[in-house]
Amino acid sequence: MAQFFIKSPVDFLANFSATLSNVFAPEKPLYNIIYFLLVIGFTFFYTSVVFNPNKIADEIKKHGGFIPGIRPGTATAQYLTYILNRITLAGAIFLGLVAILPSIAQQLTGVTTVILGGTGILIVVSVVLETTKQLESMLVMRSYEGFLKKE
Repeated sequence: MAQFFIKSPVDFLANFSATLSNVFAPEKPLYNIIYFLLVIGFTFFYTSVVFNPNKIADEIKKHGGFIPGIRPGTATAQYLTYILNRITLAGAIFLGLVAILPSIAQQLTGVTTVILGGTGILIVVSVVLETTKQLESMLVMRSYEGFLKKE
């Protein structure tokens, strides 16, 4: 948005936008810090939306399961929340580092023509993993089909 308002006829808005554009430029450390913190924050937000420890604890209890050493019900939900937060923190830090890694590499090496950003790397890796799973399932399916054919 700051880039949009740089050409504003209002001097104050144009100067403020130029300053903001300069401070939050992708090659500046503040940009990388804020980007890293946003990735961590949204990782925790997404995890809290998708994974409900109380529901999981109820499902475990309903099906007669339990976690050894943990009482069913509220204690299980608290334990799942504790474990979830620890795992999410490690994952969020990893995702944040992957997201800002290309920018750090550009600053260290001076090469500014990196085509793939951190988010793009994550997408490419997930697509490759999904494609590998599909190929493996097709190979297993073909192998079983050939095995079951009577000749």
